[in-house]
Amino acid sequence: MSIKAILLDIDGTLTNSQKEITPLTKQTLLKAQSQGIRLVIASGRPTRGIEKYGELLNMQESHGLYLCLNGAKVVYSMTKEELVNVTMDQEIVTEALQHVKQFDVHPVVIEKDHMVVENVYNAMVTFRGQRFNGIEHEARINDYLLKEERDLVSYVNFPLNKILLVGEPEYLRAHYKEISAPFEGRLSMMFSADFFYELTTFGIDKGSAIKRAFDQLDIKPEEVIAFGDAGNDISMLKYAGIGVAMENAQDEVKAIADEITDDNDHDGIAKALLKHIPSLG
Repeated sequence: MSIKAILLDIDGTLTNSQKEITPLTKQTLLKAQSQGIRLVIASGRPTRGIEKYGELLNMQESHGLYLCLNGAKVVYSMTKEELVNVTMDQEIVTEALQHVKQFDVHPVVIEKDHMVVENVYNAMVTFRGQRFNGIEHEARINDYLLKEERDLVSYVNFPLNKILLVGEPEYLRAHYKEISAPFEGRLSMMFSADFFYELTTFGIDKGSAIKRAFDQLDIKPEEVIAFGDAGNDISMLKYAGIGVAMENAQDEVKAIADEITDDNDHDGIAKALLKHIPSLG
C-alpha cells in the first residue's frame, strides 16, 4: 500500500543539532508533498513553535497538519483552523502544580504570548555536555516572551493544554514515577526531551490525535510513516504502519520502532523516505 502521510517530530528528528532542516531532508519532503503526500509536523511545541518549520516546507500551501502540544491541538497548515483543542481540567491543574512543588523541577505554562514560570533564572540543566537554562531554551525556540509569577498554583486560572516540567535529565529519570503517581489514569505524562517532562489531559498524545484527524481524512495507519526520537513520539510510531526511530532516539523509542534510520545530523528522514518511496529519488 502506498504512503499517503509522513509524520514528523521536530527536535532531534526533523531538525539537526543546530535546529535546522538539512537540505536533503527538506528537498525530499518538498518532493513528497508535490506528489500529494500529506506532511504532518507533530510536536510537543505550541503552534507558533511549529509554524516556522511548516513555512520552510511550504505547508501553508498544502493540506498538511500541525499537531501541537503533544496532540492537545491540531491545526490546518493552510487556514490555521483548529481541528482539536483539548484543555486540562482546572482542578487537576491546581493539584498538579501543587504536587510538583516537592520536586526539583520547574513548571512552565503558556498564557497568550508568554510562557509563565516562577523563576526564569532557576532552571539550569546539563545535556550532552552543555549547560543551559531549560526555561529560556523552551521560550526562545518557540518565540515566546517569559513572565514570572511567584506562585503558579494561585495564578493559573485560565485554560491550559499542558504543563511542562523542566529538570536535570538524571533527576527526572529518577523521580518521574513519583511525580506521575497521583495522576495515573487522570493525566497523560511523557518525556518530550531528556530534560522535559509533560502533563496533558488523559488520553491526549500524538498517536490518539493523529488517529482522530486521519479517521476524518480516510487515511489508514498502514498508509503512514512516522519519525521520532523521544518518549512523546512512541504513541505516534506505534500508530503508523511504519514507525521509524532516529539513530539518536531514546532507547525506549528504538525498542518499539519498526526500524531505525540514521541520526538527525545525517539525513535520517530522507534516507528512510528514499528507501520506502523510490519515486522521491
